[in-house]
Amino acid sequence: MSNRTKTKIPLWVNIMQAILILIMLGQVYMYFFNHQMMADTGVLVEGVPMLNLVYEMGARTLVMALASIYVMISQDAKQFLVVLFMNIVREGQEMIIDPLFPILNAPTSPTADFWIHVVIVAVEVWAFITVFRLTKKTIRKGTLFSRTI
Repeated sequence: MSNRTKTKIPLWVNIMQAILILIMLGQVYMYFFNHQMMADTGVLVEGVPMLNLVYEMGARTLVMALASIYVMISQDAKQFLVVLFMNIVREGQEMIIDPLFPILNAPTSPTADFWIHVVIVAVEVWAFITVFRLTKKTIRKGTLFSRTI
């Protein structure tokens, strides 16, 4: 019997994470198999050095997506915190990078892209805080329970 206390991850956090996984898998597909889509954005995918970078980005994004899928299946709150932290850092960097270096077929202006990322990061931070509070509450319950035995 496991002495770990299960924390119920809120549905909205799972839905947000599932959407982020789908986005990452779409990026992985683009990096590995749809170089024309990348070319349409203005990214040159010609020559071995560029292909090396593109495939490395694809591999890193794939690993992040697989870690996120594992965490979604396990529903382990502590592992969820790690994945949410990775999401916050990634989207936080995109919040700065995307407006500074916009792609050719971007659906929004750099300013709108910045504010979209601000909203996304805010939701991710909210999810992180929510899961963190649940984790702390669960740890306290587990600690109190183990002291009474």
